[in-house]
Formats: sequence, C-alpha cells, structure tokens
Amino acid sequence: MVREKRNSNLIIYLFVAFILGGLLMYVIAINTDVFQNASVTGNSSNSTNNTCRACSNTVIVNDGSLSASVEKAYDAVMMIRNYKNQDTVQSTGSGFVYKTDSKYAYLMTNHHVVEGASKITLIRSDDEEIEGKVLGSDEYLDLAVVRLDKKDIIDTIAIGTSEKSKLGDTVFTIGSPLGYEYRGTVTDGILSGKDREVAVSLSSTNDWIMKVLQTNAAVNPGNSGGPLLNAQGEVIGIISLKLVETEVENMGFAIPIEYAMSHIESLEKGEAIVRPMLGISMANATDTYKLYRNGIILDDDITSGVVVVEITSNSGASKSDIKKGDVITKLNDEPTRDVAYLRYELYKYNVGDTITLTYLRDGKERTTKVKLTEYK
Repeated sequence: MVREKRNSNLIIYLFVAFILGGLLMYVIAINTDVFQNASVTGNSSNSTNNTCRACSNTVIVNDGSLSASVEKAYDAVMMIRNYKNQDTVQSTGSGFVYKTDSKYAYLMTNHHVVEGASKITLIRSDDEEIEGKVLGSDEYLDLAVVRLDKKDIIDTIAIGTSEKSKLGDTVFTIGSPLGYEYRGTVTDGILSGKDREVAVSLSSTNDWIMKVLQTNAAVNPGNSGGPLLNAQGEVIGIISLKLVETEVENMGFAIPIEYAMSHIESLEKGEAIVRPMLGISMANATDTYKLYRNGIILDDDITSGVVVVEITSNSGASKSDIKKGDVITKLNDEPTRDVAYLRYELYKYNVGDTITLTYLRDGKERTTKVKLTEYK
C-alpha cells in the first residue's frame, strides 16, 4: 500500500510541474521578439505586410495562400463567347482587361478564341454579359484585342514580367474551363519551363513554332486567352495551348507577356501585322517525297535543314546567291532545322531588313545576304 501511495503522489507532482512549466514559457514568449515576430508574418488585417488592392498593386503572400492575389486579379478576367450567325455559340474562352482610356477598356485574349466570330460577348465575374468588338487579331501571334465600354468593366489587371520569373515560382490561372458552368475557375502550379519551342498547326500552315512558358497548373478547353499570373497577381503570360495526349498530364503553355505587349499597339489599331518574305518555296530536308517530286536528291548525311524548292521572281532571294536544291541551315546564325524554325526566325525581322543565310551546296557550307521584301 505504501508503494502505491508514493507512486500516486509522484504523478501528481509531475502533473503540477508540467502545468507550471507551460505557464512560465507562455509568459516568457509574449514578452520576447519571438512572439512579436510571429504575429507580423501572419495573415492579420493589421499586419504591415498586407496591403489592400485599392491601396497598392503589391500583394505579399505570407501564409501559403494565393487568395489575396486571386482577389486582386479576379474581376479583371472575363469569359468570352464566340457566336456564329449572331445567335449560336460556337466556342468559348477567356480574356482579361489590361488597360483603359477615357472611354474604352481593352481586353486581351487568343486569336483562336475569337476567330470567325460574327459576335463576341464577355461575361463578367458578376455574370453580367456585355458585347465587345474585336479590334485586331493575328493567327501567328495567337493574340487578339477586344474593346468594350469603360463603364462596363469591374477592374483591370496588373501586368508583370516573365523575364524575372524563375523555374519553380508559384503561378496560377483564372479562366472558364469547359464553358459557363465552370467560369471563374482558379488553378495553381509552378512555372515548369521557359523558352519552350512548341510546334503548332495553324489554319494557314502546319509549319509554325511558338516560344512559350510551360506550367503544370491545370489548363483545359475554355482557359485559352486567360492570364497566367505570378504569386503577386501580375500577368506573366497568356494561356494559349496544352499537350493533349493520353500519357501526358498538366503540360500547359502560355505566351510570354513581353512578347504580347510588343505587338499590342498594332492590334489595338486594327493594323495587320506586316511580315517579311524571303522569296522561296521550301521543304523540310526530311520530306523525301516532296523533294523527289521536285527533282531534288540530297546526300544521305543531310538530315535537317530547309531545302529551296523554288525561288520567287523579283524577291530578295532571287537577287541573292541562293539556288534551287540548296539546304538552308541557319538564319543570322540561328539554326533552321526545319521550315517551322526558319519561319519563326524570319518573322523576327521587318520588311527591308537584310539577313544572312547559311546553306549547304555540293557538300560545302556557304553564306549569302538577302534583303527581305513584303509578303503578299
């Protein structure tokens, strides 16, 4: 019996000591910088690190949540309906208001979202539907600008930069995957890649390359044209495409915002993007059937490059040293391993510019200069 009583008293002493120790630690903590610093890094409305959207464009994400950044951008994003014959919806997408002037607001989206539309309507975050006007659109850029009355928008979005973004940075999207039912969907992920070169097929050609940002944030039909945003709620890209294969998951791509903004003024004015012409018809070095049909036979060791099939009269190429059967391997020292890459490099330049082509003829590497003319 004595042993049992002593054990009981020991337990009571230990319990009291535990309670007193805890109280002592609490008193010490609230009077030290540890506790004070913890209160600053939280998501308190009194914290000096948190700023309202109306007061500043800066959002500090300090609790692992993107909610403040989402709120900052959410009302500037709209769902887009593309109508055929005025009353039939043929497709949907997303877009965002990036600027206003004294009378109008301007929304950026993809060309393929508004392509072929007889009417465009925009659905705000509060479900009000407004008609917009497409000012300009370009298939190669996959960009379009839609204008609407300034009084009809809720908010504009902040433009950031993709150049300062790093791999692994948190990013998120706002859009309308699968149409109206899921409008305003937010998905997040990381910046998975930069300067990805993705081959795409356009209505006018199968040979085009887009240099894009890659993200693992969920991208689905209807997200096209919506913003890819950094953790501060700033646009760093415009969602444009994704890989669609059964074995592929979460590989979406966005046009860098800097590339888009460099062309936006022309689109706002409704001006056609004038592109230069090299002055040749061409084929990939791997397209043996097309080459055979045109009487061109390459050496077996030539497995990449762009083959000159025909030269257009009165063009820059016709005034250069280039000839039928030559294999173009570089444009201003940038590799042109196929037609898509040559076209991508070519469209970086303007009508009137002079470029240097590197090409193969009779097993020897040569160069020639070509003055670019206007594509007609």
